[in-house]
Amino acid sequence: MANHKSALKRHRQSLKRRARNRVSKTRIKNTVKAVRVAIEEKDTNKAMEALKEASSVLDRAARKNVIHSRQAQRRIARLQAAVNKIAE
Repeated sequence: MANHKSALKRHRQSLKRRARNRVSKTRIKNTVKAVRVAIEEKDTNKAMEALKEASSVLDRAARKNVIHSRQAQRRIARLQAAVNKIAE
């Protein structure tokens, strides 16, 4: 581990950021999983509600730089396409 005062501070900051990012990434995984479960059950209303929540969580994570903005857009688009497929 580092010995310089500034390096120690950076280490503390990285631990805080890691904890914050882990919470956000876990939330992303859970909301996306909820959409996928609803799609497998072919429950359109449930899938639409879950998609709305998931897109909100993904956008928030992208805004806070937990994930890249294009990754959030891509994941939302793929989920939307899957929900549209069962809605037909």
